[in-house]
Amino acid sequence: MRTLESGYTIRFANVKELALLSEIERAANRLFLNTPYAFLVDSEPLSIDFIQARFQAGQVWVAVDTTNTVVGFAVSREVDNTLYLQEIDVHPEHGQRGIGSALVKAVCAWAQLQSYGAVSLATFREIAWNAPFYSKLGFHILEEADLTPGLQQIRLQEMTAGLPLSDRVIMRCELLP
Repeated sequence: MRTLESGYTIRFANVKELALLSEIERAANRLFLNTPYAFLVDSEPLSIDFIQARFQAGQVWVAVDTTNTVVGFAVSREVDNTLYLQEIDVHPEHGQRGIGSALVKAVCAWAQLQSYGAVSLATFREIAWNAPFYSKLGFHILEEADLTPGLQQIRLQEMTAGLPLSDRVIMRCELLP
């Protein structure tokens, strides 16, 4: 558990909070309204079955405010012996307060404790709260030739879902041993 100066706390989720995550994901998707990716506003959130499976693996983190209300979350899974950040969202009403950065750092710290050598993710190349944000946290863009089979599969799934692959990147953050 880590408490930020702003009073928010990052911790593992509890089972009662899992159903709240879809509301936060939907709210965060509204940030895409004024981008070329406005179609994402109507996309389906992560399935509760997937979230529950990740919860059972200890891979669901939440950000809570001073009243213990969930305002953000991160979900990960393993892909080719690295930790993959599947989803991270902060409710827009609580944005720009360091919550997203703290969630990413919590995921990376946990990954390091679990002896993962890296954390990876897929994101949009140009949107400020996507690749530029992750770059500031130590992530770098992988070249297509450097993608593992699992990351190539993620690219294929994104293409099948209608995401423009030319605008998407896979990023990786190397973790210290």
